[in-house]
Amino acid sequence: RRRRRRRSMVSLALWSTWTCLSAILSCFAAASTLDKPNVLFVIADDLRPALGVYGHPTVKSPNVDHLAKHSAVFTNCYTQQAVCAPSRVSFLTGRRPDTTHLYDFGSYWRDAAGNFTTLPQHFKNNGYFTASIGKVFHPGKPSNGTDDFPYSWSVPAYHPPTQKYKMAKMCNGSDGQLHMNLLCPIYNISAAPGGSLPDIQSAEYAIDLLRQISKNSAEGKSDIDSTDPIPREPFFVGLGFHKPHIPFKYPAKYLDLYPLSKVTPPEEPRMTIDLPLVSYEPWTDLRKREDVIAQNPAWPYGPLPYDFGQRIRQNYYAATTYMDAMLGEVLHELKKSGLSKRTIVAFIGDHGWALGEHAEWAKYNNFEVGTNVPLIVHVPNVTDTEGKAHMRNQLVELVDLFATLADLAKLPAPPLCPEKSADVRLCTEGTSFAKLLSPGTGATRKWKSAAFSQYPRPSDWPQFDSDLPSLVNITVMGYTMRTAEARFTEWVSFNHTTLTPGWNRTYGRELYLHKNGSHSGEDINLEFSSEYTDLIKILYSELRKGWRAALPPDDNSH
Repeated sequence: RRRRRRRSMVSLALWSTWTCLSAILSCFAAASTLDKPNVLFVIADDLRPALGVYGHPTVKSPNVDHLAKHSAVFTNCYTQQAVCAPSRVSFLTGRRPDTTHLYDFGSYWRDAAGNFTTLPQHFKNNGYFTASIGKVFHPGKPSNGTDDFPYSWSVPAYHPPTQKYKMAKMCNGSDGQLHMNLLCPIYNISAAPGGSLPDIQSAEYAIDLLRQISKNSAEGKSDIDSTDPIPREPFFVGLGFHKPHIPFKYPAKYLDLYPLSKVTPPEEPRMTIDLPLVSYEPWTDLRKREDVIAQNPAWPYGPLPYDFGQRIRQNYYAATTYMDAMLGEVLHELKKSGLSKRTIVAFIGDHGWALGEHAEWAKYNNFEVGTNVPLIVHVPNVTDTEGKAHMRNQLVELVDLFATLADLAKLPAPPLCPEKSADVRLCTEGTSFAKLLSPGTGATRKWKSAAFSQYPRPSDWPQFDSDLPSLVNITVMGYTMRTAEARFTEWVSFNHTTLTPGWNRTYGRELYLHKNGSHSGEDINLEFSSEYTDLIKILYSELRKGWRAALPPDDNSH
């Protein structure tokens, strides 16, 4: 019996030792696979934080919400300019619009500003396979007509073929004819031009690519075995969904989820009191759509009929849920293929979109609804430890993404850009917020004191090109700063030849208070209130000092 007891004790000890050793080896293996984690970087076009995880009472976004349960969710993230190309070039180069010199759609930063290394290029230069699907860079001239291939991408960018029908007459009208409408639910996808829709095609392509990467990784294939780039790990895949960008073209089944009776009206539907006219954006792009033209809105302030405005909100929400469904299919494949455990997922909107707030119906502004965007970051073994969303209220900016993703992937950190950086290929004007992802101290860590955005105008009053003036027509620049409790905006003269602001000439000023984490409260401009004279002086000084003076107090990321 003593011998049997001894043998049992020895077996138990060996089993315990082996169990501990296995756990250690397992943890070591998990850590080593994340030495070069994959990155899936997802961008939704024109997406404001109208999502379930952000507390929206109406929008159904189950897949974004599920991702958020295993991620850090930032409530105070801001774009640097509320329009596609300048925003994307900014966060993909890690530099702000006054450095990229892109305020419109008319130039390529490598020619107009400097041969700046991009976010995907940095990953590619460090051994990653990089691929672009859908709308990542803004297509056309802002990315040299190639989506910055071959600098940024290992293979040419994929664009869904049906995107070429963006301006096509394919929307059913009450007259039985097809129209180029703003509101465009598609009742028969197979009968649509091309037999599909752009985001469906982008999701399908992404799924096929993930399967190919998983297969090649399992077979140990690498670029050494081929003269052409092989889809493999580690990878950086940029996936850009077109929705909820206008036109609101999506499978009609998603419209059924939003009865008009359940769609709430905008909180601040009237034009902001004491708003300087230079700030107003007359939603020119919507006025090109046949169903909007039929409403006969007055120029430049409208309004649109209440019922039609509610239908715009309804269709925006339906288009958002459609995008969410496509994201869900891709994330499902990421997990099914076995890649999710070693893949960082970052999900953003490139800028916001006004849904009737301030009597506006587009982006192209410096309001909260134009600049505030969703930002969700999932890091395996870091943000998924508690099975719930880690909400973060610190001020962060899209320009921070370059430094953050490089930090999380343990790539060489881009240094902070000097004041003049045209000749500096690798640097950033953002800050890595990787420290904020920690489930423990991330929520309470002190961070930036302000976030900065800007928007150009051709005049100090609304014109037909106020939404997107060409560089040669820009005469005014609106610089806006968001602090924890206020938004302050100064509209000043701008020299489009020297690309410099003239702070001695002001065309308008705005002050709004955002207390207790509120994202509303921009219905009355407080600039003329004597109660806030001292506050305005302080905020003006901080705005002039700029983003460098607002960096985190303990930032050692550069």
